[in-house]
Amino acid sequence: MDTATQTLLFAAELVEENGTYALVVQDVRTGTVQTTPVPRAMVDKLPTFLSALAAKLNPPTQRRRW
Repeated sequence: MDTATQTLLFAAELVEENGTYALVVQDVRTGTVQTTPVPRAMVDKLPTFLSALAAKLNPPTQRRRW
């Protein structure tokens, strides 16, 4: 039986306040937090970026024809 343990390394949040957006990333190991403003155009494209990242990191397995 596989008993893998997951360890949270970073936590990220995209927050909106009064029409402005910020990406907040916490390094859980050190307890440090970094915040950077994010333009609305990037926020709108975030689902596309995440899909592209997932496709790059987890490409579909190709079936070989014999």
